[in-house]
Amino acid sequence: CLATLIIMLVGDTYTLINYVSFINYLCYGVTIIGLIVLRWKKPKIFRPIKVNLLIPITYLAFWAFLLIFSLYSEPIVCGVGLIIILTGVPVFFLGVYWRSKPKCVNRLIESMTCWGQKLCFVVYPQCGSAEEE
Repeated sequence: CLATLIIMLVGDTYTLINYVSFINYLCYGVTIIGLIVLRWKKPKIFRPIKVNLLIPITYLAFWAFLLIFSLYSEPIVCGVGLIIILTGVPVFFLGVYWRSKPKCVNRLIESMTCWGQKLCFVVYPQCGSAEEE
């Protein structure tokens, strides 16, 4: 979010749309790859919708062509898009991977989550633990 705000202040909207488009298509392709891997490794799990594997493989072929063409034609935009994605890695390690965080870090993360929920009206705010109430 911070990287997007900086880009909005520095760059133009067209460039931001290019960054987000590259990120979206990259995520779509990774999702399709995950679908194919799960169909191959765990064929017996329940799936509400099951399509012929030819459809995702065809989509993946077109996706790869468009992604490679995008990397070739606009490498800087794609590089910035990858950097924007990689800004989430430290957030993942601080918020998810690091299990034995000090209480002050947990309180900071909880207060930031509550503030974000209130700001965006996404979840009814329930700040604080249940023990306090």
